[in-house]
Amino acid sequence: MPAKQSTVLDARMVDRTLRRMADEIVELNAGTDDLIIVGIQRRGVQLAARIVSSIAEREKAKVPLGALDITLYRDDLQTVGPRPVVGPTNIPADVDGRAVVIVDDVLYTGRTVRAALDELADFGRPKRIALAVLIDRGGRELPIQPDIVGKRVECAPGQRIDVLVEELDERDAVVLSDREESA
Repeated sequence: MPAKQSTVLDARMVDRTLRRMADEIVELNAGTDDLIIVGIQRRGVQLAARIVSSIAEREKAKVPLGALDITLYRDDLQTVGPRPVVGPTNIPADVDGRAVVIVDDVLYTGRTVRAALDELADFGRPKRIALAVLIDRGGRELPIQPDIVGKRVECAPGQRIDVLVEELDERDAVVLSDREESA
């Protein structure tokens, strides 16, 4: 039986939400001075790039954009398999004393963000780290809360949220679906 799906955000809503989040990031940091935006691989990187682009357009400022691959920092690495796929980590500027905003697609248990914080600490000591997520679905297992949220979505335990981005999925959308049941 196929899973039931509903669209939470369509492409226009995703774009509008990311532009609002970009404005909130600038406001939270009182401008763009000393700001670095870092996306978590995979879809957080694409979302972060769009936020940086929106800031450049509206603020006429170039904000450094980075990427974190948290694979080797996961607390469940032993369950991933013998050869985990590790993507690139790129921090384009010194983070010491700067404001860093971590961007991710969905905040759920908080474990991905914890891993991102651990990895970021290997690059220095920012004066502040903020978290921006497109979707906060609740269900935290760790005491981690976002500073900037695109949309809060209540999900039942048997549901999942998928963020689709044009660069990887050929369309932009946020979809809520029931997990498929085995027959």
